[in-house]
Amino acid sequence: MGGIETSTPCPENDCAVRSSNSRSGLPMENNVFLNANYQWAFYVTNTKYVDNEVNNDNQRWRRMRNRWYETGAAYSKIDSIDGTPNPWLQRWLKHPAYDTYWQRMVPYGTDFSNITIPVLSITGYYDDGQISAMQYVTEHYSYKPNAEHYVIIGPYDHFGAQQGGTPILRTYSVDPVALIDTKEITFAWLDYILKGGRKPALLKDKINYEVMGANVWQHAPSIAKMSTTRLRLYLSDQKEGDNFRLSAQKPVVPSKLNQHVDLADRSTSNNDYYPDPIIKKSLDRSNGLFFISEPFDQEVSLNGMFSGELKAIINKKDMDIGVVLYELTPQGEYFELSYFLGRASYARDASRRHLLRPGVEETIPFSKTRLVSRQLSKGSRLLVVLNIDKNPFAQINYGTGKDVSLETIRDAGEPLTIQWLTDSFIDVPIQRNMGR
Repeated sequence: MGGIETSTPCPENDCAVRSSNSRSGLPMENNVFLNANYQWAFYVTNTKYVDNEVNNDNQRWRRMRNRWYETGAAYSKIDSIDGTPNPWLQRWLKHPAYDTYWQRMVPYGTDFSNITIPVLSITGYYDDGQISAMQYVTEHYSYKPNAEHYVIIGPYDHFGAQQGGTPILRTYSVDPVALIDTKEITFAWLDYILKGGRKPALLKDKINYEVMGANVWQHAPSIAKMSTTRLRLYLSDQKEGDNFRLSAQKPVVPSKLNQHVDLADRSTSNNDYYPDPIIKKSLDRSNGLFFISEPFDQEVSLNGMFSGELKAIINKKDMDIGVVLYELTPQGEYFELSYFLGRASYARDASRRHLLRPGVEETIPFSKTRLVSRQLSKGSRLLVVLNIDKNPFAQINYGTGKDVSLETIRDAGEPLTIQWLTDSFIDVPIQRNMGR
């Protein structure tokens, strides 16, 4: 998934600067088609430049997605509900897997080994295009370990990544040190590469990231080196108030936690994952399962991308999963750190669908989450919300195994029943002794 892409060209392709990078697969996140960028095709094709008027017609797009959700129409009919044909969307929907249609648009696989020019990528923890930007980075390093690819990332949204941030981001007061001049850094980078000038001071290593709450920039040679350990936490059936507990111990005999989702019920929606606002006083607990960790006994930093492995038994052939990671502060506020949204049938291979087997235990790994860095104070706890995606903002996967874009509310059938096994876990990247 991506959004607006901006890049600064270099003479004779001697380098590249990329900000808020998009990637082919634009309307999807982990194989789930999203409505957030539905108007993108009109925005970039209506005129010779961009059509800001149509892109900013929020009332039109809100009306379209709500009407589609309420009627239960097939996702492939959403442009009919809008009233204007969207041939680009229809073309995209023919490719729900990350197949050769998408792969041919950008470097793929071993193509990255041929990218020898220096690259600077700028993105944000709350940039909708961050997964795209970081996928370029990780694949470049994977196929060319010595790639001269630098990253600047901080508490920015999509446009903030291009402008160097804003003092208040979705209720979060951004650390002063995170407010940078990306234009100045970009031109300094070009002078460094093309004219032998001084490297921008912020680029002390390959991964340069601002630690939210610490008001400090940190630097690491790789994403893996941003943290010193990975904290593995298992789902558990032990309750603490309204929450289940996260346990550091793997259960000897896994138990099961039940969840039921009526995919035909339009009086409710599931999976409130989007980080706006970033800081919340309370959470919607009408749906989903909530898991809380023990309080940290010392100040730590969460640096990197969380991942995990879910084990489940369901009564259908597929489902779209949401996992949201929060910090519960000692003051009782919920600070959203990162989230995952993805289709279970593509969990192991985005290019090929593998349907789930009803009534059989399945293992669903996930790793394409949003990178974040946040100082967690002593007494803070991690909260994980596990849910099924059902809302007006993305396709609804009714679990029949058919093309999800062709499914309708008539395919909902009996409610989706999930038995989550407690040997499911999340891995959280932690830095216990952050040097400054």
